[in-house]
Amino acid sequence: MKNIIVGMGEALWDCLPAGRQLGGATSNFAYHVGQFGWKGMVVSAIGNDALGDEILERLAEKNLDHRIARVPFPTGTVQVTLSGEGIPAYEICENVAWDNIPWSDELEALAKETRAVCFGSLAQRSAVSRNTILRFLGTMGHDTERIFDINLRQSFYSLEVIEESLNRATILKINDEEIEVVKALLQLEGEPEAVCRQIIERYDSLKMVILTCGASGSYVFTSDKTSYVATPKVSVADTVGAGDSFTATFVAQYLNGLSIEEAHKKAVAVSAFVCTQKGAMPVIPEELK
Repeated sequence: MKNIIVGMGEALWDCLPAGRQLGGATSNFAYHVGQFGWKGMVVSAIGNDALGDEILERLAEKNLDHRIARVPFPTGTVQVTLSGEGIPAYEICENVAWDNIPWSDELEALAKETRAVCFGSLAQRSAVSRNTILRFLGTMGHDTERIFDINLRQSFYSLEVIEESLNRATILKINDEEIEVVKALLQLEGEPEAVCRQIIERYDSLKMVILTCGASGSYVFTSDKTSYVATPKVSVADTVGAGDSFTATFVAQYLNGLSIEEAHKKAVAVSAFVCTQKGAMPVIPEELK
């Protein structure tokens, strides 16, 4: 059985008030699926610079495999500021390495061996990376999961990118702020639950929508079922990477054979733990596995 789960998109440095942390949904997701028995793999691009060297060193420290190209663009950075509640705001540099992920024979071979891939909208802001992501999705087998963790950031998204991604995805992950944006773009009506079900009905390959609502809890919708789990109250260090850990845990445990409801509970518990830690890639305690 295929055991590779890929995080595909941005590899970058989150420049936090406390210092620089390896970030990007891609690396965070791949790191966390690896903690649940799968082979996590990062697909991205970095520059021929010291920051790129450091990313490779950090991935090696995390024992995280990758297919990362080196391209003639600077390694990506994001300036992160935190609110008093630890909620991040991002200033994302443009025209960087992960905007220019090249297609290759190596990626084609990897796509054919991949059980699941997680991708977002941010890395599709440029034509080069977007074409590579869509080609990867098209090369994967039919018995695979394609998770669109939408991750709307600043103005780096469009109706075209969202619709094309939804046409390719089997699972959509979205939060309560993003669902309002998507509702308007897709010209849907109703409360968030109704919007999620309309999205499932509209896109043939889509079988599940995961909706996270911060402290108000989270939902997993299928065409005929709803799973709801309340958000635990924890002492928040920062929330950077918590959503990625949620997605990774849910996907890994769902593919491990857990029911949607049980995978959902695990995802909530892990993401709550990540909120209590500094940075996006803490080691998950054994009791949460």
